[in-house]
Amino acid sequence: MPNLPDVVLWSIPAFVLLAVVEMVSFRLHPDEDAEGYEAKDAATSVGMGLGSLFFDFLWKIPILAIYTALYELTPLRVPVLWWTVPLMLLGQDFFYYWSHRGHHVVRILWASHVVHHSSRKFNLTTALRQPWTSLTVWPFYVPLVVAGVHPAALAFCSSASLVYQFWIHTERIDRMPRWFEFAFNTPSHHRVHHASQGGYLDRNFGGILIVWDRLFGSFVAETERPRYGLTKNIDTYNLLKVATHEYVSIAKDLRAARGWRERAGRVFRGPGWGPGTAAVAVSSPAGALAPSPAAESGLVAEPGPVAGTAPAANSAPVAKSASA
Repeated sequence: MPNLPDVVLWSIPAFVLLAVVEMVSFRLHPDEDAEGYEAKDAATSVGMGLGSLFFDFLWKIPILAIYTALYELTPLRVPVLWWTVPLMLLGQDFFYYWSHRGHHVVRILWASHVVHHSSRKFNLTTALRQPWTSLTVWPFYVPLVVAGVHPAALAFCSSASLVYQFWIHTERIDRMPRWFEFAFNTPSHHRVHHASQGGYLDRNFGGILIVWDRLFGSFVAETERPRYGLTKNIDTYNLLKVATHEYVSIAKDLRAARGWRERAGRVFRGPGWGPGTAAVAVSSPAGALAPSPAAESGLVAEPGPVAGTAPAANSAPVAKSASA
């Protein structure tokens, strides 16, 4: 088994130090255009992060068993060498993009990921607001294990991606150099991802790289100031409710559903799907029509901008209620 460090655990002191520095910076140099910090919100994010460490440890047991079985069955092997680790990171980042995108457009997956979007603030503690039901992620990385990537190497790559994404949860950094903004995920790109405006919804899914969004038509540049949170905010700091509120909503919708077709739709279609709703279409870069990713929990956004282009400044597309 490769002897690779747990980079998340090693990075926790840096996470704490940087968050404190950011808090102090807002006290010393307030910014009227930034959300800044709110004590209860930051405490909720930290609490969700600590809880995720415990639950992720539990989920790792069955996931590791599945990955190990698949790894033993495949004849392929990718050695852990200085030049293969960057390739494995690239592969992990590619499948992270599809996992992240899938967790926005399939409601039962969104029920886990919605936790990370539930804060109306955007600061370094927001990065710590992680779900307690991350068991939904593992299927997306099966191709890497089947291709011969050792489960420990995959865990290292996933941890490195998570550590990278910590620093992009800030409003204190405006833009990076143009070449960096083109290739890598940055605070500007990730502010768009956490925004609740219709033109920004379900965009910029990249982990370390933003090139996947550019290639697959989900990139939007930051123009107008983002409004963070969900299109239907939950207004609670209760950790259990934050962790489970979308599962509760799914259960309510299933009880009220009329027939198995609707029940399946409530679970496996987009978060805003309901009987009689249709997928919103936008023009893809190639000119063909493609379904737009669903809006945030409980709502479907009006048609957004052409994929790969920024929304018009000061635009605020209206959202229509789609489900209870």
